[in-house]
Amino acid sequence: MKSPTTRRGVRRGRTPRIRLGVIGGSGLYRMPSLQAPREVKVATPFGDPSDALVVGTLGGVGVAFLPRHGRGHRILPSEINFRANVHALKSLGAEFLISVGAVGSLKAELRPGDVVVVDQFIDKTRGRASTFFGDGVVAHVGFADPVCGALTRLVCDTARGGGRLHERGTYVCMEGPQFSTRAESRLHRQWGADVIGMTNVQEAKLAREAELCFASVALVTDYDCWNEKTGDVEIAEVLRILNETTERAQRIVADVAARLPAERTCGCASALAQAIITERERIPARTRRRLATIAGKYL
Repeated sequence: MKSPTTRRGVRRGRTPRIRLGVIGGSGLYRMPSLQAPREVKVATPFGDPSDALVVGTLGGVGVAFLPRHGRGHRILPSEINFRANVHALKSLGAEFLISVGAVGSLKAELRPGDVVVVDQFIDKTRGRASTFFGDGVVAHVGFADPVCGALTRLVCDTARGGGRLHERGTYVCMEGPQFSTRAESRLHRQWGADVIGMTNVQEAKLAREAELCFASVALVTDYDCWNEKTGDVEIAEVLRILNETTERAQRIVADVAARLPAERTCGCASALAQAIITERERIPARTRRRLATIAGKYL
């Protein structure tokens, strides 16, 4: 793979038109079908993304991969610069975003090795930056349905037949990095949640503000500690199962890329249209500049 190119943004003539962004583990982009892969470093007004992005084409469609925790898994969930990650993908032209991540199961029928296509979230994180707005501008996007229905249906269509698939599920996003106590795990089950992880809800919120279609692919690696019959979480076993399910996630991503619609007809592309309530003349110039990629057409 070529050495990284560093610049703010990317000149369109030197990279494919990026339509699909993928955030996941550092091994997700190692796909035999990814053509002309190369690394690109993107600077953003919100700081640096987790790592250089890998851009290439799948089935003629430009795709950008971003390792959420950095190569070598160096960044804690609480340390991830979610805003920079989503901004970087948006600045490359992405319209669609798929988040792939490991989760623990909160239900007996969701077994290690299964894939859950998430449709709801419960946010238990504390103090993470979850919005591009502030600093003189207020926006309230709708978030009742936190994933894109059209993209999620496409993910489900491509994932069928490759193994056990659950086409909906509620994801509890906890702060971490410690795993749950048994009391917490039992509480989450009482809430009716299905899986638990530490990252996806910020990505969903920021994708909505960035007017990206968003889908969350949860890879079940273990039972959360409510299930005492299976024993407590063992990292070695989690990593083994994650490696197996990552290959399935790669196939899903490749199939989705090949079937992306030519145009978006969902409401994600106009999520900000009525969301910004600040009087425009009162928005500071520096904030306008910082939000140019995300909301420039509304400011």
